[in-house]
Amino acid sequence: MLDGTVVNVALPRMGRDLGASLSVLQWVVNAYMLTLSALLLWGGALGDRLGRRRTLMLGVAWFAGASALCGLAPDEYVLIGARALQGVGGALLTPGSLALVRASFHPDDQSRAVGAWSGLTGMAGALGPFLGGWLIDGPGWRWIFLINVPLAVAVLFLAATFVPESRDPAAAGRPFDTLGACLAAVTLGGVSYALISASSGSGAVRIVLPATVAVIAGAAFLRVQRRAGNPMMPLSLFSSRLFSATNGMTLCLYAAIGGVLFLLPLQLQTALGYDALRAGLATMPITVLMLLLSARAGALAERVGPAVPLVTGPLVAAAGALLLLRVGPDSAYVPDVLPPILVMGLGMSVFVAPLTATVLASVDAGHAGLASGVNNTAARVAQLLIVAALPLLVGLSGDAYTSGDAVNRSFHRAAVVTAVLFLAASATAALFVRPRRVHHRTGPAPRPACRSHLSLTCPPLEPGTDTAPRGRKDGVGS
Repeated sequence: MLDGTVVNVALPRMGRDLGASLSVLQWVVNAYMLTLSALLLWGGALGDRLGRRRTLMLGVAWFAGASALCGLAPDEYVLIGARALQGVGGALLTPGSLALVRASFHPDDQSRAVGAWSGLTGMAGALGPFLGGWLIDGPGWRWIFLINVPLAVAVLFLAATFVPESRDPAAAGRPFDTLGACLAAVTLGGVSYALISASSGSGAVRIVLPATVAVIAGAAFLRVQRRAGNPMMPLSLFSSRLFSATNGMTLCLYAAIGGVLFLLPLQLQTALGYDALRAGLATMPITVLMLLLSARAGALAERVGPAVPLVTGPLVAAAGALLLLRVGPDSAYVPDVLPPILVMGLGMSVFVAPLTATVLASVDAGHAGLASGVNNTAARVAQLLIVAALPLLVGLSGDAYTSGDAVNRSFHRAAVVTAVLFLAASATAALFVRPRRVHHRTGPAPRPACRSHLSLTCPPLEPGTDTAPRGRKDGVGS
């Protein structure tokens, strides 16, 4: 949760300490998102075969080692490499978390167990800005990584002592889609490299070459997914128009959220003079609103259908993004900064849970877990791409992130960009989401997903207890 909520807040301090350009800071974020996005479904499949507890523990240990390397990195190149390694660890540990909860509790107790899981996630999201901001302003930004090491030791002890092992027996005979995962990583890496190079004013070769590699790798990825017997991302899922539309909405919505979370801390610290703690706490009202309202929004969507919240929620969030145009060097927090954050938080609280539920309902019940994994990956890809593209779109590059005037101008352009993304998601919902309750296309509906999901970075990975395809129990990958 610290990596999801505080690293962006630490970027200005990292840049000053390392003497880094904005493109380096973009890679500090995207190196992690790149490997995490490309390997997330692969990590779920590994847990099915080797055991979810074993894979979780491997991921936690890997993540801790990479975190220590981040904290001790002598320069920006080691830091970027360590962040990529962190993403690999995250891809191993993330799918197993909720899958282990599902596998370890009796069906009658699973709703309460998942509720506790969601509540603790919300607590972590709320505490992250306090702890992370204090660490950045106090011992230094390196400690937002180093603190992961003792936490990982505690997790490893608890997992080894109390958590039972679980695996999917049917997974033993299925091959890994390693080629698909590698091609996905090359595609995303090529796109990110081209966009970041373009924003930093690099030569044509450094832009065209990675872009060409990305196109070739992307075409090969689609070909592999179409022909593989056990693809990482079955393209047949996209035969559902609603599934395609909701994933398109996910790309727009989480790109907008990622853009705000990337540049707002920079605006607050560089243009308004906030310290890291205040910048981190500035967005906490969003988490509080999601904690209070997202479950109610999910219940409302079950009664009236998802169309209303999926149209109105992004509209409200777009209004909040436009209100960010009021935030400038002379702004005070309560009259100027807090209102747009509250409005955006209200909009997010309205659309996040119904979006996840609609994705699950848009495919056959037996594929709900895999659909959720694809949607989670789409959210992370959206944030990876927006971090690469947004500085190019708003004219922020080089060392301009250290100038209050330059950051302020770019931030106001970014507010418009994020508002357009929110509006695009709302329009997509109006066109493709039916104004009534969406039922699963075939088969019995799976156990309802936890409606209160509190992460600002991705939808929940929601494993279905008895709904995964081909005998799988968790449904988090293939």
